[in-house]
Amino acid sequence: MGNMEISVSAQEAELRRQICEIGRRMYDKDLAASNAGNISVRLADGSILCTPTGISKGFMTEECLCVIDLDGNVLRASAGWRPSSEMKMHRRVYQRRPDVQAVVHAHPVYATTFAAAGIPLDRKVLAEPIVDLNYVPVAEYGTPSTDEVPDSIEKYLQDFDAILLGNHGVLTYSDDLIHAYYNMEMVEFYARTIYQLTLLGAGLGTGPAGREFTQEQLSVLNAMHEKARRKSK
Repeated sequence: MGNMEISVSAQEAELRRQICEIGRRMYDKDLAASNAGNISVRLADGSILCTPTGISKGFMTEECLCVIDLDGNVLRASAGWRPSSEMKMHRRVYQRRPDVQAVVHAHPVYATTFAAAGIPLDRKVLAEPIVDLNYVPVAEYGTPSTDEVPDSIEKYLQDFDAILLGNHGVLTYSDDLIHAYYNMEMVEFYARTIYQLTLLGAGLGTGPAGREFTQEQLSVLNAMHEKARRKSK
């Protein structure tokens, strides 16, 4: 772990490695430009391992990650590092969803475009996003780093595992770190596909393109989604 000033368990060491790997993937896939975005995971003792403020997710090291409690108090951090102020949003997810073990916040280009436009991802044209996420609502805008953001997502937390943050970005969460990240990739794939379908429809002079599922097909996909959610809780 290099010059890390605190000792960690084998489990935490592996989670630190995973967070840094996911941070690099987010940066490489244009999910988080500059220092944007943050990642957290719940540890075995209930504390939260999280990314620090002021660093690109593509250049993080395991030593710079911090550990906080559910009230936001810093429990462990190497010298010079402090948690992202966006942990208020992460903490609200953990407080309201005991089943959630990891949270990812990012600014993927296409999904953030929908968030800025106030348009939810609700087109029923792709099977995988419906099974994984059902649809992705848009929360009202909240000033970053304030309680306005966690307050804005509150009403969506029980029914959804991904939220577009109004004029801001995207929040995803799941029962483990890898799946929380996969949800972020799926949101961006969903947004990009809908965007391109809209362009195709405009180019053909027919408006938004895409053949949506029939009600019968949609019922099957919705049942698959509900089964997957019950299994994860």
